[in-house]
Amino acid sequence: MNLRQLFLQHVAQTSMAPLALEIVRAEGCELFDASGKRYIDLIGGISVANTGHRHPKVVEAIRKQLDAYMHVMVYGEFVQSPQVQYAHLLTQHLPSSLNSVYFTNSGAEAIEGAMKLAKRVTGRTEIIAFKDSYHGSTQGALSIIGSEYWRNAFRPLLPGIQHLTYHSFEDLAFITEHTACVIAETVQAEGGVKPPTKEWMQALRKRCTETGTLLVLDEIQAGFGRTGKLWGFEHFEVIPDIMTLGKALGGGMPLGAFISHVGLMNQLADNPVLGHITTFGGHPVCCAAGMAAFQVLLEENLVAGIPAKEALLKRRLEHPDIKAVHKFGLWAAVEFDSFEQCKKVIDRCIEKGLISDWFLFASNCLRISPPLTISEEQLDRACSIIIESIDEM
Repeated sequence: MNLRQLFLQHVAQTSMAPLALEIVRAEGCELFDASGKRYIDLIGGISVANTGHRHPKVVEAIRKQLDAYMHVMVYGEFVQSPQVQYAHLLTQHLPSSLNSVYFTNSGAEAIEGAMKLAKRVTGRTEIIAFKDSYHGSTQGALSIIGSEYWRNAFRPLLPGIQHLTYHSFEDLAFITEHTACVIAETVQAEGGVKPPTKEWMQALRKRCTETGTLLVLDEIQAGFGRTGKLWGFEHFEVIPDIMTLGKALGGGMPLGAFISHVGLMNQLADNPVLGHITTFGGHPVCCAAGMAAFQVLLEENLVAGIPAKEALLKRRLEHPDIKAVHKFGLWAAVEFDSFEQCKKVIDRCIEKGLISDWFLFASNCLRISPPLTISEEQLDRACSIIIESIDEM
């Protein structure tokens, strides 16, 4: 049996029609398959590879940490330099109220931790999320996912969950003194790159403050420069009580985190002790990789190049069959009339050496979330392939 057959037989599938591309190498903004074919990566692992695949400084940090130690015991009595140094670096680039980092394995686990922290701190049980929101696939995260299509097959889920309409001022009245937290994506990702207005985000912050509700902002896709600022919430001049991170946090390695004030976070350490625990969250190799990637993001000032690339997307992605381009920084959803049309374009793009996909709650939109290191020449070529693919339908 060849590798593809073994993949289909022994690796649990998440859809009935996987792409099944056999990728053997990734470098910078490109992927290479077993035949040697080169692809421009317009997905970036869904905003994981913000500093590109296998950045030399990230690879070197991993090798250096491997020479020291891998897993010893992540949470317990040991002080581990990669974890400590990365937490310190992150908090240096966050508001002073976000000064305590709990590392997890993934963004979904960060959401789980944030939900527990909010309930522990407030003593409340009601949680509010938004329609067309995506926060992960674990039981708790699934309970707040903004689509009944995904929730329904796995009920019963967590009780006490409300789903409001994102960007509805009227719905903010449903946030009350019974609400433990409101969990919102800073920019709705799987809804097709849908940002709110500054006025709405500030009204959300105000309502949470008035009712003693904790505001949890999900920066799992929006963080680390994707929107044109280091953190998405900076566009709206608000500060969350809890922030969740994942995706690019690990520089290509599995890593998530929820971040809050140390006075809140310490409540997970007592009554009961070990109120939140993980075996591998904050793994030293992952933290070393993530810190190196974050340093690259800062030192190479990758965020500074985003406005020009965003303008390039606006200029180049014009076609009668494109209904709209929803974008925010180096992040876009190219809208077509239907999923069927979008999927045909995506498949043709792959044939022509460009990797993209669609959005969970906007299946008629083609995803653009490449590494932030993508050159303007590569991005221009990607746009050409999209236009060519549309013309060839």
